[in-house]
Amino acid sequence: MVESTIKVQSAHVQYNPDSVVADYTYHTTAINRQSGTLIATPKEVKYTFKTNTTVPKLGVMIVGLGGNNGSTLLAGCLANKLGISWHTKRGVQTPNYYGSITQSSSIQLGVDTTTGEEVFVGLKQMLPMVDPNNIVFGGWDINSANLAEAMERAAVLDYDLQRQLAPHMKSIVPLPSIYCPDFIAMNQKDRANNVLTGTKQEMMEHIRKDIREFKTKNKLETVLILWSANTERFSSVVDGVNTTAESLLRSISRNVDEIAPSTLFAVASILKVAPTSMEVHRTPLCQE
Repeated sequence: MVESTIKVQSAHVQYNPDSVVADYTYHTTAINRQSGTLIATPKEVKYTFKTNTTVPKLGVMIVGLGGNNGSTLLAGCLANKLGISWHTKRGVQTPNYYGSITQSSSIQLGVDTTTGEEVFVGLKQMLPMVDPNNIVFGGWDINSANLAEAMERAAVLDYDLQRQLAPHMKSIVPLPSIYCPDFIAMNQKDRANNVLTGTKQEMMEHIRKDIREFKTKNKLETVLILWSANTERFSSVVDGVNTTAESLLRSISRNVDEIAPSTLFAVASILKVAPTSMEVHRTPLCQE
């Protein structure tokens, strides 16, 4: 049986009107080698976690929105949101979020003291989480195809699902993106018809403007920037070019060739707000 409501009764957990604060002690063991003897010393680190209980209105902007990943992700969320079922060679398929860790997985919370049975809860019930159906999507792509055309080009989804989703996706058109041919495969040249021009400073500022306008237009509280564009070659790490925040910003202003598109998107995201986290390649670049 999967329960629906969870509350932790512990001196280490405090419930506030808008947050949950939990103290946690992480235990580990440090090992030292001394003359052939392993000396094990218990260690502990104390953490305090604060989780807001008010779920924000979330927007997700994808770099490479019109690619296979971006178009399929958006199509899947729309199929769930609109309740679209479709015919496959095995019969009628209804939409679901199977495969999503947050939406479909469950974990063992403990053992029922009355019956002795194991109690399982859904991961999304552990803490307040955004419903994927409420996410507002947008983003950039170097190709101007609308998302219905991009979905057809990707050829990932069954035809009957594509047919039903197309009217809802054809109005979604990616924003112009940053295209630096030196950083990606040459086979992308022919599809690059939706690109920003100007210096790297100007392109980075344009991306910052896109994020601000997307947030304002959709009345969002939080925006995530995801990288799902082409894999880039490694950038050379050069002292004085991109080894510090100051040198990186200076290099962008000087239009240095070795500054990659992914770096420009990351910097644009970081300069939009602070603090932020940054990861590159199909993971969040930042959270606003």
